Amino acid sequence: MPTFSPNSVILYVSDVEASTEFYRSVLRTEPLETFEGFAVFALSDTITLGLQAADQIDPKAEPHIGGSELSLSDVDRETVDQLYAAWTAASVPIALEPTELAFGYTFVATDPDGHRLRVCATDTTGLG
Repeated sequence: MPTFSPNSVILYVSDVEASTEFYRSVLRTEPLETFEGFAVFALSDTITLGLQAADQIDPKAEPHIGGSELSLSDVDRETVDQLYAAWTAASVPIALEPTELAFGYTFVATDPDGHRLRVCATDTTGLG
């Protein structure tokens, strides 16, 4: 039987153009493709990020419950601080300032729709 191995993340957004500009800035790359109501970025060689107009998806999406989080969790503390400085300088909304949590040193930013972007120097040695 074939296995389900996802190769993309799709975020439903209220304004594809605004979200495309946001992710162009944060990811420091151009979208692979843009269409009316949809844009796609490469997150890696094998994973893409799609930005889908929430009001143009079939079947209709359920009302927003909670949110989504994109996480970069394999970096060092210096990278956490560097990205935090770059994003605050670019006026990216910050939900959590750099802080030490049980799983590592982290901060959280948000995109125009409130989806979270977490950057974390993961350290699970104290867990368990």
